[in-house]
Amino acid sequence: MKTIASCVEEILITQPFLEEALFRQIINFSALSEELQQPISNMLRKPIKTGAIMMALRRYNPPTHLRQSQKLKNILNQLGDITVRSNLVDFTFQNSDTLIESHAKVLENFNPKAFYGFSRGIYESNIVVSASEKQLVLESFKAENQIGMQDNLSAISIRLPENNSKISGLYYQIFKRFAWEGISLYEVISTTNEFTVLVEIHLVDQAFSAIKNLNSQ
Repeated sequence: MKTIASCVEEILITQPFLEEALFRQIINFSALSEELQQPISNMLRKPIKTGAIMMALRRYNPPTHLRQSQKLKNILNQLGDITVRSNLVDFTFQNSDTLIESHAKVLENFNPKAFYGFSRGIYESNIVVSASEKQLVLESFKAENQIGMQDNLSAISIRLPENNSKISGLYYQIFKRFAWEGISLYEVISTTNEFTVLVEIHLVDQAFSAIKNLNSQ
């Protein structure tokens, strides 16, 4: 059976920015209660008073990643060097039995100083290289089914503290910053202690600033 509290939780879960603002106490409970009055009344199919909604908001138990905000701040303050590489090309190929062989051809002749990234999914694989290696990839993968290609990309990489995997909510903070600033990500590449985003060239300055300012949250 639905209650006012469960309706409040259901709404907040689908609106993480609102949820965080509530947790940080930078939102007006009274105004939010009035905003939620009609949706919750519709969910419960009966009129609900704003006072009852306000009480549910004050009693709301935030998720773990919000309660661990101090740990998150400590991790964000330990973020390492930020590296930007521009003039990159991203290829998408359909997975096949010969894809690894095609990939090996690239590695045999690849410039070790050029940017390189490879990720394999269930149905498709991506390879990201410097524009100087574009022709090499096209030749090596000419027998494969190319699904897409995007050039004029930039990669922004950041070193993460070694204990980053123990802190929940870290990636949420990173993606939240991009979302708040309206930055669309073309692709994400990550290893255990390194995080890289690919953005179109016109967004690189804005994306760099967003990452640089993560520890100011």
